[in-house]
Amino acid sequence: MTSESTPEERLNKYLALQLGSSRREADNLIEQGAVTINGAVATLGARFSEGDAIAVHGKPLNTSRELVYLLFNKPVGYVCSRRKQGDNDTIYTLLPSEFHNLKPVGRLDKDSSGLIMLTNDGDFAFQMTHPKFYKVKVYQVRLEKDLEPLHQQMISDYGVELEDGTSKLSLERLSDTSRKGWQVTMSEGRNRQIRRTFGALGYSVTKLHRTTFGNYSLGDIKPGEYKNVDML
Repeated sequence: MTSESTPEERLNKYLALQLGSSRREADNLIEQGAVTINGAVATLGARFSEGDAIAVHGKPLNTSRELVYLLFNKPVGYVCSRRKQGDNDTIYTLLPSEFHNLKPVGRLDKDSSGLIMLTNDGDFAFQMTHPKFYKVKVYQVRLEKDLEPLHQQMISDYGVELEDGTSKLSLERLSDTSRKGWQVTMSEGRNRQIRRTFGALGYSVTKLHRTTFGNYSLGDIKPGEYKNVDML
């Protein structure tokens, strides 16, 4: 097709989509001279037409423009990376090869389970994970021993001091007969924040399962399975 029948598209938006990055990161690649259109080095603000050959660091990109959003129920024991870590397989071993180009949105460590999103939409990933957008996340957490009422108040009302700042979580008991199981609600997403928060008070987390991320919920998706969704 020619640009007369197909409107030109912004290069940085396309790169963000294909690379699972933000548009700012895409602009950085363009500024570095790492991106070419039909063999010519691209410049900031560049546009392209369908059929143009786009490459990053000399590697051609897939020209598909289809945006994909997956909800995935990550089982315990899998890592959110492309490479196996020790004896732990990656989540991509559970996904069809057609989705191996997608990047995870909101990672979970290998000992945690539940809702992971994967997409090729870099802007969407940025909006879901950057702290300024305050996306609410809900987890089911189990501790190895009962949480003392004083420690519950500290976490919920005052926060717990960690090396990277104060951690404040909203807590709700999952059972009237036990103080080991809790629903944790938060809008931050610092590395292993929930585990570190409880750990600072002498508790070990034996189960951490994410059920909700922003407008998306795990629903009835079984462990190791996924569901295609539209962007909300």
